[in-house]
Amino acid sequence: MADAAATTPLVVGIGGTIGGVSSTERALKIALESAGRQGFRTRMFGGADMARLPLYDPKATSRTDEELAFVGAVRNASALIIASPGYHGSISGVVKNALDLLEETAGDARPYLADMPVGLIATAYGWQATGSTIAALRSIVHALRGWPTPFAAAINTQLTKFDDAGGASEPAVIEQLAMVGQQVARFAPLVAIHG
Repeated sequence: MADAAATTPLVVGIGGTIGGVSSTERALKIALESAGRQGFRTRMFGGADMARLPLYDPKATSRTDEELAFVGAVRNASALIIASPGYHGSISGVVKNALDLLEETAGDARPYLADMPVGLIATAYGWQATGSTIAALRSIVHALRGWPTPFAAAINTQLTKFDDAGGASEPAVIEQLAMVGQQVARFAPLVAIHG
């Protein structure tokens, strides 16, 4: 059974905020569960995980265990889902720091996020920051050679509240997050064909 699990494609989720489970992390979990229902393994790096990553230093000669685990998971992934809160019109510092660490993959056979489908989620207290945060995430994924999925979920947390049971006050938001998970799962097999 362990061999089957090791060969099952992996979707890695990156997102959340420091200081407890956030709306962003809850949204990411819903999207990852959707990918899981499509037959994928999932691994989530939430706010607490990203808080343990030191500020990215491109000249560092060694990496922490947390940095190695994060980069290793992304290296083994068939797809990613990135969720960020909209802070001052863009992505949060902890999410950007985690993505900066992917410079460690520059010399790999598959550098950065090359040919990888990447689902995007933005949460913000208002609509303006959701749009600009999605735009920033798309630009970063393109720079990292990844393929943002056609649909991205923009969630206004002024209108939508998440609960501890994995639900949200707006059924349409659950559907949008499920679509993010479904799209990365649908496009992920293409990586193996061209990889």
